[in-house]
Order: sequence, then structure tokens, then C-alpha cells
Amino acid sequence: MTVPDPKLAPAIRWGILAPGGIAHRFAREIPLYTAGTVVAVGSRRLDRAESFVRELYGAGSPTRAYGSYEELVAQPDIDAIYVASPHSEHHDHAILALEAGKPVLVEKAFTLNRRQAEEVFAVARRQGLFAMEAMWSRQLPHYAALRQLIAGGELGEIQGVVAVHAQSLGLDPAGRMMNPALGGGALLDLGVYPLSLIHFLLGVPASISATGVLTASGVDLRETVTCQYGAAQAVAYNDMASDGSCTVQILCRGGRIESADRFYTPQNLVVTPLDGSPRTLPTATEGGFQYQAAEVARCLAANRTESDLMTWQDTLDVMGMMDEVRRQVGVRYAVD
Repeated sequence: MTVPDPKLAPAIRWGILAPGGIAHRFAREIPLYTAGTVVAVGSRRLDRAESFVRELYGAGSPTRAYGSYEELVAQPDIDAIYVASPHSEHHDHAILALEAGKPVLVEKAFTLNRRQAEEVFAVARRQGLFAMEAMWSRQLPHYAALRQLIAGGELGEIQGVVAVHAQSLGLDPAGRMMNPALGGGALLDLGVYPLSLIHFLLGVPASISATGVLTASGVDLRETVTCQYGAAQAVAYNDMASDGSCTVQILCRGGRIESADRFYTPQNLVVTPLDGSPRTLPTATEGGFQYQAAEVARCLAANRTESDLMTWQDTLDVMGMMDEVRRQVGVRYAVD
């Protein structure tokens, strides 16, 4: 399946809300790989926004810095807002932008729970504005190839999926990852990738079984999630205390599909039929964030409020799956 060249998507002007670590990557890749530009960055502190702009674009850059999110979303020359604040703030910041008339691309996990996601989409619907979760993996070439392989039936029905996302994120007791008030824990940062991939391949499971280990602060250190789909099963293992290989195996009746480490990043796929030799699909690419930015640009040009590649229902489904995992493991947020 051919993925449209991000460079050919319409040029749009981005505002970045919250200049954190993931926003650095977005800000680097948008001007490199798309026709779009970052025209403004907003933070709660002006000096932080200014430092971000200098670091990414150099002194004298036309990209403007603002010391409040309210100022950022009020700028008339911004076509879309990229919300890159912590999970705990996504709900309020997405609604702030939407109420100001700005379409949004909201980092994953989209919100803390499904109810919050429903509220964001309700505002987008009322405003007639585009909104999408920044699950960038779903826009990548190897995900498109996966969709084509499965739909084409070459390997038959999926029998099982095993996806691992283990990264040592640094367990600072005072840090965000250990703080339930900020949506800390392995699930929302790491587990969202395996569960979104499982949903991408198989949809909403008939049942979920989850076990995990909690920290003293009440967030999930790791968990194993089994999703039942009739005769098929999918397993996601997430761990924020161990640095492991982040791989996926998709086991089909007629063979298997695998990716290298960091399955959610641009990768080649290896397809091994039961009756044949492995072959590699050359789907790896530079960058990665440009594909989601280009999808936003195409949808805005078509006056669409959601993307077929990452629908509102997709986000709600995965948020609901994570709500159930947290319920079973014992992680609760104040907004639940």
C-alpha cells in the first residue's frame, strides 16, 4: 500500500502547546519532512518557550514564543494546535484550543480515561473542528503494509499477537512517571502502543485479562494484558522499569509477520509464510512524525473533522481498553 508523500500534503501553520521532550521531535520533523511550518510555541513560562524556539530554530527565527496557552490558541495565523502537555492536561488543553476555534492533534494517550476523551470529541463535534490522537504509528508505512497484508489474506486469519514495550524510563520518585496525578505509570506512556496495535489489527476484544505490579505511589510499574478475540488471543507486556526489546509478532494461520526493535517506529517488516522463506518489506523511513502531521493537513484541506486512519472511535476504543486494564490492575486517577 502506497502512503502519500508527507511533502505533498497542504502546507499548514502549527502552534505547539507545551514545549516538552516529545514536542522537540515534532518541531524538528515538521519543517524537515512536510510543507508545514511551526509558527508559534506556547508555554506557561515565556522564557521556556523562547528557549525552545532558539534551540530548535536559532536566534532570529520568525517562530513566536508565548508565555501562556491562552495567548497561543488565540493567534489567528495558526491552523492547528499540537497538544504535547502531560496526559493529565490533554483534556483541558485540547478543549481550550477547540473552544478557541483551533483543530487539534493531541498526544497519546489522548486523555486519562475514555470519559475525558468523549468530552473532548463532544466539543470538537459542537465546534465542527478536526481532532485526532497523535498515535503516529498508525500513519507509518509499515502499518499501512500490515493493513494490506492482513486484508489481502495472504497469510490467513490472525491467530495471535505478542507485543512488548519495555523501556527503563527512570523511576524518580518526584518525577511524572511515578505521579498518578500526572497520569504516571507504564500503561499510558508505553502500553498505549501495544494495545493500539492490537486494536488496529483485531478491534475491540471480547474480554480483557490484566495483571500488574504497582509502585508505592499507586501507578503501574508493569503489566501483562491478554485480549481474547474468539479463537485468537493478543498479549501486550508493558514495563517502565526494564529496558527490553520492543518487538511484535503477528501469528497467522499461514505464517507470521515480525518487526525489529521499537515496532511502533518506522521499521521494515519481515514476512515468513509457513511454506516459504522470509522476505523483508522495505517500509522503514526517516523521521516519522511527519506522517501524522500530513494527515492532519489533508483532513483540514478536505474539511474533515476526523481521520479514517485514526478515528474518534479508535481512540475511544483504546481508551476504554486501558480503563479496563487499570481497573483490573488497581490504578485509579482522581478523574475516574
